[in-house]
Amino acid sequence: MKPRSEKLKRLVAVQRHLERMAESELVETTRQRAALAETIDAVVDAMGSAHPMHRMFSGHYASQLGRLVQKDQMLLGIQQVHESRMLKERAKGDRLEESMKDARVSEEREAADNSILDLIDQHVSVDAPASRKVDGR
Repeated sequence: MKPRSEKLKRLVAVQRHLERMAESELVETTRQRAALAETIDAVVDAMGSAHPMHRMFSGHYASQLGRLVQKDQMLLGIQQVHESRMLKERAKGDRLEESMKDARVSEEREAADNSILDLIDQHVSVDAPASRKVDGR
């Protein structure tokens, strides 16, 4: 049977993996928002351009800008969800790691206590005669 600290060590590893997954999802969402911000800037620049071609498509640009801003708001919400999930997973991992350390300390203490008790038993068994006949009584 595995000690409790070993089981908790495996759980910590799994929890840290979940934390890394949440972090990578957050990074991906942040990257998508940055790319979207560049697109929004390009559309705004095109809308403000004095070029005759851009003036013809100003209505199209305005509707596209509305969709892009809406998508940015959606990604912002997703990003906030990923941030909170990452923080939650990190907190779980920290708690599990603390429990693992406590279990390890407890196991080490128990092992030290057992070794001391074994030494005492060995000392008592060496000094104590097996029966009265050995002492000559």
